[in-house]
Amino acid sequence: MNKKLAIIILSAGKSTRMKSTLPKVLHKICGKSMLSYVIDLARSLSPKRIVAVLGRKHELVKKEIPVSVKVVLQRRLIGTADAVRTGLAGLKGFKGTVLILYGDVPLLKKDTVTKLFKHHIENKADATLLSAQLKKPKGYGRILRDKYFSICGIAEEKDADEFDKDIKEINTGIMCFNKASLDGALGKVRADNEKKEFYLTDIIKILYRQGKLIEGVKVEDNLEAIGINSRVELASVISIMQSRINKGLMLSGVSIVDPKSTFISYGTRIGKDSVIYPFTVIESDVKIGKRCSIGPFAHLREGARILDDVTLGNFLEITRAKIGRNTFAKHFCYIADSRIGNSVNIGAGAITANFDGSKKHHTVIKDKALIGSDTIMVAPVKIGRSSKTGAGSVIIKDVPDRKTAVGVPARILKNKG
Repeated sequence: MNKKLAIIILSAGKSTRMKSTLPKVLHKICGKSMLSYVIDLARSLSPKRIVAVLGRKHELVKKEIPVSVKVVLQRRLIGTADAVRTGLAGLKGFKGTVLILYGDVPLLKKDTVTKLFKHHIENKADATLLSAQLKKPKGYGRILRDKYFSICGIAEEKDADEFDKDIKEINTGIMCFNKASLDGALGKVRADNEKKEFYLTDIIKILYRQGKLIEGVKVEDNLEAIGINSRVELASVISIMQSRINKGLMLSGVSIVDPKSTFISYGTRIGKDSVIYPFTVIESDVKIGKRCSIGPFAHLREGARILDDVTLGNFLEITRAKIGRNTFAKHFCYIADSRIGNSVNIGAGAITANFDGSKKHHTVIKDKALIGSDTIMVAPVKIGRSSKTGAGSVIIKDVPDRKTAVGVPARILKNKG
């Protein structure tokens, strides 16, 4: 644990530009809420405390926050300085560095934040900003510097003059503060701006006038600092995060034939030498073994567990199902709430009918079974080891080991004596 570091995550904004009934920070990015990415980043830094400042629909947002993170409520949404002041109420007794993160900036990497914190500590700064250099900085606050090139303030877009708007160095919003310096400056912030809000960025000007040391660190990859304010920006961030996920899997030994048309959720585990074909969608909480072949046009949903050497072909949907080693299901199948054994061959069009209108039930298919094309298995039902179903059969009763079931409803064929 880093006892000298505390983190405040600001997540209380109104999110009006999202035009959404769902709080902005709960929107999903590759299967995970944007706020969860920021919380994971904060926890990876092992701070003494983490405080999340919530506002609109805080009851919903709080459900996404682990118990190790203290939650405080900003009752009046009157600016980021007020939000930080609210957050400091959860840091009573703490002495050290306060890192400010934002719940709508999910692409930030641990290495970048670590570099910022290290620079802040080594230079014994009162404040250290993470800045970025943009060719088109419209919409961002500009970093102001004095004649000695020291940071002396931040001009927000709406309050900037034409000279300020020509500045290419922008404020990402990510900042480290000496807590004592932050406490002293917060009380001097005034809402003398167009929006009549208390800006956290005004603290930089206040600290500068007090002769405090203000440092800056430039982010190497500007994409890390992207904040999400609209669904257009959300889609852009999803694309970037998906690229990161796919790249990480490929570097670990997974072949993704066309990364641009393959959609894999955060946290998916895929073994070495597996191949993922185009237009495959893999949702959260999916595990795939080694040497598997998935897709094209496959959909693996939550709870899918695919063991080694499995082939799942085109136009399949798998959910809450465990599929054993060396099993094949190549065409047009729906497999849900199922446990499939090893070396099972599932024909085209096979369906596990898991829902009876009020409850979902399980299907079990044991090792080496052969499921004929267009078989419908009405759960709960078991298909025995090395048994077979005829094409078009509707299975409503268990099929014993090494037996063949055919027909609608299916009957068990007698063994020839």
